[in-house]
Amino acid sequence: MVLISVHDACMRRSPARLGLAALAIVLASGATTGCGSEPGGSGTPEDPLQVVASFYPLQWMAERVGGDRVAVSSLTKPGAEPHDLELTPRNVGAIQDADAVAFLSELQPAVDEAIVDATGEVFDAREAADLVPLDPEQRADAHDLEEAGHAEGDGHDHTDDYEVGATDPHFWLDPTRMASVATAFGETLAVADPAHADEYRANARSVGDDLARLDRELRDGLADCEQPDLVTSHQAFGYLADRYGFEQVGIAGISPDADPSPKELAAVADFVEEHGVTTIYFETLASPAVARALAEETGADTAVLDPLEGLTDASKGSDYLEVMRSNLATLRAGQDCS
Repeated sequence: MVLISVHDACMRRSPARLGLAALAIVLASGATTGCGSEPGGSGTPEDPLQVVASFYPLQWMAERVGGDRVAVSSLTKPGAEPHDLELTPRNVGAIQDADAVAFLSELQPAVDEAIVDATGEVFDAREAADLVPLDPEQRADAHDLEEAGHAEGDGHDHTDDYEVGATDPHFWLDPTRMASVATAFGETLAVADPAHADEYRANARSVGDDLARLDRELRDGLADCEQPDLVTSHQAFGYLADRYGFEQVGIAGISPDADPSPKELAAVADFVEEHGVTTIYFETLASPAVARALAEETGADTAVLDPLEGLTDASKGSDYLEVMRSNLATLRAGQDCS
């Protein structure tokens, strides 16, 4: 009877059925977070809209678009890897009770499951970001590594890195895509709080202006680089590479947890030496061990290129714009740009 009464109470708040994992978390928490108050911030600094973002880039975007009329919380703690997110009962309750939720579908499965129970506005950045499908053979085809890295019997299962229909989620490393997402989220807040719709749209335009300025700085700063090949610890920088004229070579796949096979490592090492790559990039939220070992073997230098999945004490900047400009400086040095 307890299960039925909790389910019925939640169903009155949302026509969507609770996902099994979300229901289990609600019950484990004593059902206190599963059926909270209806969303209802008034959009004033004293009573802001409650907005939940699934990870840092969307948090930054939501804070800028919402201004002082929103209070934004992130499901992913600073320094945590977004791909590995597991929700707490408090997280599930925050999703259910938020006036708006900003997330990226298919990036964090736990969020995808819990989002069906949100009662406020739900914003999926996927469409506005115009995500690019992953080609299972794109790395090999682009860099002539197929024979070395994808040879039959190499002992590495590539299906984990490239599921059928999968897309590269790292849109925020292209400021023009980030701007499109901000514009779309402005419309979501306009629906959640029609009384202040014009202000949210104006904020979104301001974010777009800042991102257009950042895009110009990146284009100008990376327009004349001697080294076009971008060797990174994992393939998080495809959108950045495409936008600014590089070819990405990832040591690991799209997931930072993917382990390259010995033959793939050897293939990348050969590529580094044959193409005169002088810098191998690792990142803030993943282990640098493989990148450093590869650099030591090939005589290349290493540098940190931040994928901006989350801020840490080691981040070279206090927000998205500052870290992206730090990435620009890093790339200008590592890619030998004049």
